[in-house]
Amino acid sequence: MLHEMVNFIVQTVGDLGYGGIFIMMFLESSFFPFPSEVVMIPAGYLAFKGEMNIFMVIFMGIAGSLAGALFNYYLAIKFGRSFLAKYGKYVFFKEETLNRMEQFFKNHGNISTLTGRLIPAVRQYISFPAGLAKMNLLHFSIYTSLGAGIWVIILTLLGYFIGENQVMIDEYLRTIIISILAVIGILGLIYAREMIKAKIIKIINKNSKN
Repeated sequence: MLHEMVNFIVQTVGDLGYGGIFIMMFLESSFFPFPSEVVMIPAGYLAFKGEMNIFMVIFMGIAGSLAGALFNYYLAIKFGRSFLAKYGKYVFFKEETLNRMEQFFKNHGNISTLTGRLIPAVRQYISFPAGLAKMNLLHFSIYTSLGAGIWVIILTLLGYFIGENQVMIDEYLRTIIISILAVIGILGLIYAREMIKAKIIKIINKNSKN
């Protein structure tokens, strides 16, 4: 059953071509529950077989992810929090999720747009609080592209080097996700420490002037 599903997805991506990668990654990056793994890994496998160019696969994956994120960003700006909280449930997006994303964005600032793209169940929705906060569009696009780029490249290379071995892909994905979360956690601690240090220095300097 799983093998047949993988073959179907590979065939679908192959039939739709680069435009299909863009469309499906757009859906994955917006609020539709569509996992990127089922797009980029088969696309990477097709690149291994010589049926696609790996650089175009990665480019279209990143472009689709950015387009989907921008869709959410502008949706939040145009309709606001009350709209998202009221109608999000119809697309599997609960108000609780919005609350968590807002808190995540508040705690980690603009950089959360980058790190959020690497966290499962967060990357699809991190654009909403960025839009509600009216984050600088250029910064949003850069951070989103960087975060999406890392994830897209990882998935594409998994498909390229492992291909149809679903068991190995699952094992590597699990290890990669745990490693990414660990790195983000360490960087978060370093970031928090530096912020605290900067505040202490600012208070000391202010008191010394008085």
